[in-house]
Amino acid sequence: MDAFTAQVLPATGARTTGVRSRFYDTVFYSVRVTDVWVWEAEDHHAYRLLIDALRETPFWERYFEVVDLRAGTENGYARAYGLEPVATVAT
Repeated sequence: MDAFTAQVLPATGARTTGVRSRFYDTVFYSVRVTDVWVWEAEDHHAYRLLIDALRETPFWERYFEVVDLRAGTENGYARAYGLEPVATVAT
């Protein structure tokens, strides 16, 4: 935790704005991937700056093996075709 607060947070805070992260522990459900770190960015530029900042920290390939980067837009299909985002559910 000290490495995260001492190295990752300062690097991402200094290099970008408009990003948010969430961390998921998936070790109970997956053998291949044990942790998932989800980042949301306001736009593509903020995402690029974030990835550049993360690559310069020990969390990239030292503490974590980056298996995959998946970029997407929330409800992109619905927005493109003027539809309600029926797959977004809150109960």
